[in-house]
Amino acid sequence: MFNIPIGLRAKVVILSLFLLCLPWLGYEYVWEMEKYLRHGQEKTLVGTTQALATALHERPKLFNHQASFLSQVEKGRDLYAYPLSGPIQLDGKLTDWQQYQHRVINYGTDHVIFNRNENQVVDIHFSHMVGKYAGYLYGFFEVADKHLVYRSKNSLRVDKNDHLVIATQTPDGQFKRYIVANTQDGWLSAFELPQDPTQSMPVTPEIRIQGQWLATDSGYNIEFRMPLNMLGSKLGFAIYNVDDSQTRTVNTIIGTSAIDSVAHLGTVLVPSPEIENIIKGMSHNSSRIWVVDNHGRVLAKSGDIRASNNLWSSSLDDTREPSIWGQFKTDYLLPLYYKILTKPPKDFVDSLQDSTELSGSHIQQALNGKQGSTWRLTPDSKAVVLAAASPIWIDDKVMGAVIAEETTHGIRTLRNRALEKLFNVILTIMSMGTLALFIFASSISSRIRKLRDQSEQAIDSQGRVRQQIVPSKTRDEIGDLSRSFANIVGRLGQYTHYLENMSSRLSHELRTPVAVVRSSLEHLSLQQLEPASEKYVARAQEGVSRLHLILNNLSEATRLEASLSHAEQSQFSLTEVISGCMQGYQYTYPETQFTLDIDDGPMIMFGVPEYIAQLMDKLINNAIEFSTDDPIRLTLKRTAKTAIIELANQGPLLPADMTAQIFESMVSIRPQGVQAKPHLGLGLYIARLVTEFHQGSIKAENLADGSGVKFVLIFPLADSK
Repeated sequence: MFNIPIGLRAKVVILSLFLLCLPWLGYEYVWEMEKYLRHGQEKTLVGTTQALATALHERPKLFNHQASFLSQVEKGRDLYAYPLSGPIQLDGKLTDWQQYQHRVINYGTDHVIFNRNENQVVDIHFSHMVGKYAGYLYGFFEVADKHLVYRSKNSLRVDKNDHLVIATQTPDGQFKRYIVANTQDGWLSAFELPQDPTQSMPVTPEIRIQGQWLATDSGYNIEFRMPLNMLGSKLGFAIYNVDDSQTRTVNTIIGTSAIDSVAHLGTVLVPSPEIENIIKGMSHNSSRIWVVDNHGRVLAKSGDIRASNNLWSSSLDDTREPSIWGQFKTDYLLPLYYKILTKPPKDFVDSLQDSTELSGSHIQQALNGKQGSTWRLTPDSKAVVLAAASPIWIDDKVMGAVIAEETTHGIRTLRNRALEKLFNVILTIMSMGTLALFIFASSISSRIRKLRDQSEQAIDSQGRVRQQIVPSKTRDEIGDLSRSFANIVGRLGQYTHYLENMSSRLSHELRTPVAVVRSSLEHLSLQQLEPASEKYVARAQEGVSRLHLILNNLSEATRLEASLSHAEQSQFSLTEVISGCMQGYQYTYPETQFTLDIDDGPMIMFGVPEYIAQLMDKLINNAIEFSTDDPIRLTLKRTAKTAIIELANQGPLLPADMTAQIFESMVSIRPQGVQAKPHLGLGLYIARLVTEFHQGSIKAENLADGSGVKFVLIFPLADSK
């Protein structure tokens, strides 16, 4: 495991990340608020449908001319006059009907009313639809007929040829039949037939039925229009097929329904203008209103949910004046927010835009006499639509339903605006809070670092107190810690000063009694003593000599420390000093072999050459004492700006934990026991003092081959110039 150090400021910043819980809580709160808003929108929309349904209650005249009173409707027989977007050009080419192709119904074998030869295959069929626009019923028939037989120009009969029969019950309850029989392509020739279904003569021209007859490669097209006031709630169409132009007998009749009586006619549903006028006032709100009969067929429609002026968001129009904050929010914040928010689309697919028949659980509930509502997703998954329905009652019977639809764009816009404002506030609070915590943590960490630096500077690497810690005046825990440290360092400094001066005081105090003892022993040695007494006097003199040597060593270290602060420094050649010292050692220790390797060239240092010589004395004495085999090797190498001295001897290795401590005062690794000379561990301590005085470094380490120990000294060289 990696132990990665983390600072106080980093920890505070990490802890400040818990502030991120604020936007999450705000987000969850706004989502919960949206649920309540949707519930409120649902109740409001149900109330809208209930109010409109109340306006339509007990008004049977609005439904008399519809098919609402049927127990069921049959597709193809019960027709629906679809609202047309514009007038149809009556040219027989059917071009204007292309956009309504999904409404066209095909009539074939299943819709045969009469077939002269039951064994003969029916070879005629047609496509048909009707629509409503501006008080007219438009329709077309695209007939597939291999043998087109026109009406003879000289014949008084209009039914001995291919023709169309229209049967209806007028608004005043009369049964009317009309025939369309042309002698050629062109404007329709329409006639009114006798009321008796068994009679086809005489006929009366009917100019209100207009249109075109156009022959095609597969048969012929009939495109027509007739006023809506000619129609009632009953309507049927039939195509009569004549294949033999000689006999002119009718072979096949295919139609939407039988046309021989009112009872056999199908129905036609024309969107009610009266109902449209009632719900027209709702076209200015955010809802789309439908009125359907009890079969789910649309009687009237008002409004468009894609282009509605949504009441929920109308008060949230962005009228903010341009500003630096507004520009910053628009350019940076809002794109960030809408990474998680969904913006209501400006356009979406409305699958029910042109519907003429509606279904759904809410409609089924309304037709069962209960209010209902449902939510649905548009086919492109861009919008959510809320739909509510309420029943329309006539004589305690449900005759239809009012349906209102709205999108949730307004609520989503309101939610987004609330989240934008909430995020802005939270972002400001988080930024200010994090900044305040960061500044607070920086202040604390800087005070702690300052206290750390003072503590490190107060005590040097040898554990001596160099300066005092300035106590803080701040009345908090860190201030208390600073004052405690200052008190501790002060007391430690006093104790260290006592220890540093103890050797000099001890040396001074012991010299007089040692001199008295020595003089007494010398005087005693001049007397005639017994051999046993002479032995004890000799041992006492030896002890006094050792004690005198100890005092001299202590004085030497004390004098050196004092003299270093007042020494006069100068430039000197390190090469000459080392070479001179080594020559002296070879004369002084003739029984010891030395090897010397010194680089050529000047090595100029700034300092005191006598101290360097004293340093070498201590190191050579140490090497000779611990050396078990010759030679003692000394190398002096030069780098760019430093001189490196290595002194190696073969002998016992340094303990692993003593490589740094051997340079401390009163530390020795010699074995405890009877020694020829006293060793207080001051030699290497003096060597370190001299090295540090010359801004150098000294270290001791075992040789790589494990044969002994070497000392490495590094001194900075002065500029040769």
